[in-house]
Amino acid sequence: MEELGSPKPYRPPSAFLGLHRRRFLACGSWVGRGRGGLVMETPKARSLGDSDCLPGQGWGSADADCPCPQTREKGRYGKDTEHSSRSRTGHFGRWVISVSRKDYSLGGAPVLGGFSTLTLHSCSQRCCHCCLLGRAAQAAGQSCEYTLMVGYQCGLVFRACCVKGQETADFAPGDIGDIQEAGNSPTPLFCLLVVCSCFVGYQLLPDSVSCEDINECVMGEHNCRLGESCVNTVGSFRCQRDSSCGTGYELTEDNDCKDIDECGTGIHNCPPGFICQNTLGSFRCRPQLQCKNGFIQDALGNCIDINECLSISAPCPVGQTCINTEGSYTCQKNVPNCGRGYHLNEEGTRCVDVDECAAPAEPCGPGHLCTNSPGSFRCECKAGYYFDGISRTCVDINECRRYPGRLCGHKCENTPGSYFCSCTVGFRLSADGRSCEDVNECSSNPCSQECANVYGSYQCYCRRGYQLSDVDGVTCEDIDECALPTGGHICSYRCVNIAGSFQCSCPPSGYRLAPNGRNCQDIDECVTGIHNCSINETCFNIQGGFRCLAFECPKNYRRSADTLRQEKTDTVRCVKSCRPNDVTCVLDPVHTISHTVVSLPTFREFTRPEEIIFLRAIMPVYPANHADIIFDITEGNLRDSFDIIKRYMDGMTVGVVRQVRPIVGPFHAVLKLEMNYVVGGVVSHRNVVNVHIFVSEYWF
Repeated sequence: MEELGSPKPYRPPSAFLGLHRRRFLACGSWVGRGRGGLVMETPKARSLGDSDCLPGQGWGSADADCPCPQTREKGRYGKDTEHSSRSRTGHFGRWVISVSRKDYSLGGAPVLGGFSTLTLHSCSQRCCHCCLLGRAAQAAGQSCEYTLMVGYQCGLVFRACCVKGQETADFAPGDIGDIQEAGNSPTPLFCLLVVCSCFVGYQLLPDSVSCEDINECVMGEHNCRLGESCVNTVGSFRCQRDSSCGTGYELTEDNDCKDIDECGTGIHNCPPGFICQNTLGSFRCRPQLQCKNGFIQDALGNCIDINECLSISAPCPVGQTCINTEGSYTCQKNVPNCGRGYHLNEEGTRCVDVDECAAPAEPCGPGHLCTNSPGSFRCECKAGYYFDGISRTCVDINECRRYPGRLCGHKCENTPGSYFCSCTVGFRLSADGRSCEDVNECSSNPCSQECANVYGSYQCYCRRGYQLSDVDGVTCEDIDECALPTGGHICSYRCVNIAGSFQCSCPPSGYRLAPNGRNCQDIDECVTGIHNCSINETCFNIQGGFRCLAFECPKNYRRSADTLRQEKTDTVRCVKSCRPNDVTCVLDPVHTISHTVVSLPTFREFTRPEEIIFLRAIMPVYPANHADIIFDITEGNLRDSFDIIKRYMDGMTVGVVRQVRPIVGPFHAVLKLEMNYVVGGVVSHRNVVNVHIFVSEYWF
C-alpha cells in the first residue's frame, strides 16, 4: 500500500463508457465486476466530516464485519441475494481502489485477462466512501473534478470532500435525491449502484457483468480497403495487405506501397561516370556526357539534334523559312507558291499557265484530243474510252465487265477501245460475231471406229469385243476376254483371244468342240470304230481316250453271254460252272466274277462325296430266309479314296461306291468289291466285282 504523500497518478481508462445509476440500500462496501465496466455499491452517509470516517477506518483496517444489518436485493437471475459488509471478488480485469488504516491512499491498475475487486476496506454507518475518494484525490494533488465514472451523486460527494471549506455548501437537497432514512437512525443514508459497461471493442454479455471482444471483421465494422484483409485482434482489428508491394517499393504504416528512392538512399549500383536517376519501382544510370551546342542529351544519354525551328520562336525574319540542320538551322528566302496548272516565270516573280497539251506530252493518252485551258486542260476521248477525273487521262471502257453476259454468247474478251467474242471448244462463232454454234466433229473422223456428235462435243464408241482407250478416249482397243476375271470359265479347256472376240479349243486328241463353241465333248472311240483293239480285246471308252482290255474267266468259270452295256460302265461277267462231282467247286461261295470300267474327270471343286458305282442285289430287301447282304472293298483302295455304303432303293438292296477324297488325274486303280450273302452268320454265296477306275486329267 503506497503512502498518500507520494501517490501514483490515477488515470482511469478513457475507453470506459458512461455508467448508469441504480439505487438500493446496502452495507458500506464498494464492489467492481464485469469486463471493462464497474458496478458500485455506496455506503450510507449523512455528514462530510473527517470524524465520521474514523470508526469505519478502524473496522476496515481490522477487516471486521460492518455493523449494519443485512439487506436483500435481486440477484443476477432474479433471486434474493443477501449482502453483508464483506468485500466481493470477481474474475476479470478491474480498477482496484483501497483505503488503508492509517492513511488514505489512491492506487489503480488495470488487470486485463483476470478479475480483481474495487473495494474500500471500511464499513460504517457514518462513513462515506465517496468522501474518502475525494479527500484522497485532494491529498494526491489531483483535480477535484471527478474523473472516475462513479455516477452523479457519488461525484458530488467526491468533489465536496476534495474542496476544503465547501463540504456542506456544495450540496443541496435536490442534488442528493437518492438519500433515504434507514431505521430509527437520525443520520441520512444513501446507496448507489453503477451499471456495468465495456471498453471500446468489447460488448456486454447477457449476464450484464461480463464483457467479450467484438469481431469487427465478421460484423463488417472495419474500414479495410480493397486489396486488404481484416484481421481481428483483442479489442480492435488491423488491416493486412493481400499481396506484397514488389521490388522497388516498401510498405508504409498506412498499408500503402511507396517507391524506394534508390538514388537518394544510395543503394544503387551506378558506376563512376554515370548519374543515378530514380524511377517508379527502380532507377536508371545515365552517362555524364557533355553535348555540343545544338544538341541535347536524351534519357539514354545520347546526344540528339535540337530542332531550332520548333524550339525557338520565329528564328528567321519575315519572308524567310527556317530549315533545320545538324546542330543548327538555316533561313531560306520564300518564293511564290504557284497552284496546280501554273509555274513561275523565268524571272521567278509571277505564276504563268502551264500548257499541258504541248508536244510531246500526251496527258489524255495516245490518240486522244487534248485542249489546254488556264490552269488546266480538257480531254476528248475516242469511242470505247472515258475520261478519268482522278488520273485526268482517257481510260479504256471494259465492255465485258460493264455489260456481263449481254454482249457475247460464250466468252467476251476486252480490247483497247472495244471487245470481241469467242466460243468454247466444240463451238464456232456465228456470222453475227456474237453467237456460237455447234461444230460436228464426227465429220473429220476423230474416232477409230464409231463416232456420235453431241452438243458442243462428240462421243466415240466401239464395236463388240472392243473397248475405248483410257488414254485418248478415241481409240478402240481389243478386249482380251480370256484375261478377264471370268476368262477361266469361258472355255472348258483353253481360251484363245482374237481381234474383237475369242475362240475355245480342246485337247488335241480324245475331245471335240461342242456346238456352243465353248465346251469339250469326249469322243467315244469304241462306238465310232476308230480304236485299234484286237478281236480278243474289249474296247472300253474313257474320258479323252479308250482302253483295250482282255478279261479271261478263271478256272471253273465261264463268260456270261448277257453282258450288258450300262450307264458309264462296260461290264464283263464270269459265272461259276463246275464239272460234275467237283465238290470243291460246288462249295466255293464265289458265284460270279465281274469286270467293269469307270471313267471319271478330275473334279474341279470337291466339296462332298461323289457316287460312282451302284451294285444291285437281285434278292428282295427282306427275304424269307432273312439273308443279310454285306458290301466291302477288299483291294485297290489307295489312300482310302473310296468307300461303299448300303442303301435301299425301289425295294432292292444297293451298294453305293463313293469317291470321298479328291483325285488329280491321270489316275488308274482297280477296286475289288465283294457282295456277300450271309444267312445265319455264314456266307452262303459271294459276288466279286473288279472295277477299273480311270481318272482323266481334265475336269470335263
